[in-house]
Amino acid sequence: MTSKKVLISGASIAGPAAALWLSRLGYDVTVVEQAPSLRPGGQAVDFKGRTHRLVLERMGIWDDIVAAQTPKTDLRIVDDEDRVRAVMPGEFIGGDIEILRGDLAGILHKHSAAACDYVFGDRITELTDTGRGVEASFVDRASETFDLVLGADGVHSGVRRLAFGPEVEFVKPLGHYYAVAGATVPSDLEMVLPSGRQVGYAYNEPGRLAILGGSKAPQLFVFAAKNGDYDRHDVDSQKRFLARGFEHAGWRVPELLTAALASDEFYLDALARTTMTAFTSGRVALVGDAGYANTLGGFGTGLALVGAYILAGELAAAGGDHRAAFAGYNRRMLKPTKIARSGNAGPFLAPPSRARIRMRDFTFSNRLAFAAMMKMTDMFATDDSVPDYALPTGLRSPR
Repeated sequence: MTSKKVLISGASIAGPAAALWLSRLGYDVTVVEQAPSLRPGGQAVDFKGRTHRLVLERMGIWDDIVAAQTPKTDLRIVDDEDRVRAVMPGEFIGGDIEILRGDLAGILHKHSAAACDYVFGDRITELTDTGRGVEASFVDRASETFDLVLGADGVHSGVRRLAFGPEVEFVKPLGHYYAVAGATVPSDLEMVLPSGRQVGYAYNEPGRLAILGGSKAPQLFVFAAKNGDYDRHDVDSQKRFLARGFEHAGWRVPELLTAALASDEFYLDALARTTMTAFTSGRVALVGDAGYANTLGGFGTGLALVGAYILAGELAAAGGDHRAAFAGYNRRMLKPTKIARSGNAGPFLAPPSRARIRMRDFTFSNRLAFAAMMKMTDMFATDDSVPDYALPTGLRSPR
């Protein structure tokens, strides 16, 4: 195949995954990322089921993930007096294997950087379809024309806004918000079991959840709010919004909140899901949360990697004809992305009443209820409709 130029926006998970596959197919790949470098650390992401493992093994990164995996964390759901009401097992929250998001990004970058051009500290400002390609303008770089452009830049995707339309047309806020923060776990709560498992703690009040400890995030807060009264680009504004959301909370939440608000590692956003059923427009395609997000809904990272795999597979099967490949990508992604167009993790994590909290806890304390829930997650995690594409398993020569 004649080498074609592809521009990918986003260097977190979906972007480097797509870069890895397309570079193997012989595409000339440029990845542009607004952040000045790869983002380290972050909360843990997990993979579950044979579909995810198939993709990870075909990518050649399974062994790296195993080597960098985090231990399982059992979350003890406690009340105001530290009494354990239920335990959320690591098998439920951590899948078959989990790894810090930053570590996964580093692995993907390591496997793709030799054959791709990574540009940090810049972003796309304009996309123009010239008929023969897409002319991309940047903040710092000179404009350049590419054969294809992929938006792998998250739920607030700039590529989606430029190529498809305003975010409000494609992203639905779900009435809940979440914040993750880095903080030291108090010594009296820090625990590792003899098995090597970690122990974390979760505390609920109606419409609010606070989690401390474990690898998902040192601290995680989820809360319901009628309006997102904060500036998404202003961390201080986000911290004030979080503080209002947990006013007068019980247990040790005031102590945890003080630590979170003082942390330099802080991120807050709305729980939201995309409503898209087609992920391409002309020569532009969306991969990962840019096209199919459902915040904290499960399988988001695995779905991003499956999406990158299917997009590359369809391009290979179509001999590089993007029209045929994009049509196949849209068709094949409808089933895997169904979970991204339904459900809301907010009421499950932060139930709206004490009765609903007790009902949620029952699913973890009752053996039969938990088995049924695990069976359902297994079903969502495994998709036998994902083809076994004949894709190359090694990188082409570095450029």
